[in-house]
Amino acid sequence: MRRIVVVGSINMDLVTQAPRFPGPGETLLGERFVTVPGGKGANQAVAAARLGAEVALVGALGADAFGDQLHAGLLREGIVLDHVQRLADSASGTASITVAGGENQILVVPAANALLRPAQVERAAGAIGRADAVLVQMEIPLETVEATLRLGQRLGVPVILNPAPARPLPADWLRQVRYLTPNQHELATVLDADPDADFHALMQRAPCPVVLTRGAEGAWYRDQGHDRASHQAGFAVEAVDSTGAGDTFNGALAVFLGEGLPHAVRKACATAALSVTRLGAQGGMPRLHEVEALLGRQAG
Repeated sequence: MRRIVVVGSINMDLVTQAPRFPGPGETLLGERFVTVPGGKGANQAVAAARLGAEVALVGALGADAFGDQLHAGLLREGIVLDHVQRLADSASGTASITVAGGENQILVVPAANALLRPAQVERAAGAIGRADAVLVQMEIPLETVEATLRLGQRLGVPVILNPAPARPLPADWLRQVRYLTPNQHELATVLDADPDADFHALMQRAPCPVVLTRGAEGAWYRDQGHDRASHQAGFAVEAVDSTGAGDTFNGALAVFLGEGLPHAVRKACATAALSVTRLGAQGGMPRLHEVEALLGRQAG
């Protein structure tokens, strides 16, 4: 069983389905509203757990009703929460999500996630040292992201950095990353480059291996020691909600990385494709047998 540690955010997603996105100043009647557990850290933890990994999460929740619901839901997924703090003076993080035409718009209020400190990551060093891989994103303070990268480097554990929401990052940080997993916009932002630049050139410029997600097109990846990027085609599905597809991809990549990068990227693309066929970030995340069935049909 793969051991994965995720350092990241935990949110309650407030999801509204709409016929289209409203314009500035416009009031539009929605079609459905649901509350769904989310946050990039929690999402990636759930994705990995559903694929059979042993997962521990490092994060923070408020001492509120959303925090109670989120904590209980993560426990039901079998995720180890020894390093998830409950903060009495903070609300839990939320994300307001509008879904229209299979795409989404998201507004995040970090709340307790903004209080996840490097010291909490250090306290999880025992779990991180035993892990096969660590996942970290950027819905938490940058100092905590840096602490995770440096701890992974010190302990010899590969760290996958999903740079979302993206901000420019020092090259010194990126050199400590085993895999950087952006989309094209995120890669340009991280490198402080022209967003219209050719993504192949951006992948070459990055000082670490890159796995670049391209939505329905699939993913491009360049490992250490390889000059040219390889392509993994996407899997054709009927998209219902793309929320959480990137998180699903990252969780799957961490789980399957022991099989080698090409196999891991292929399985991650299949897992992400299945995730967009159902509503909600965690609600759409598939189990291992579903991924194997899709891969089996493709092979046939």
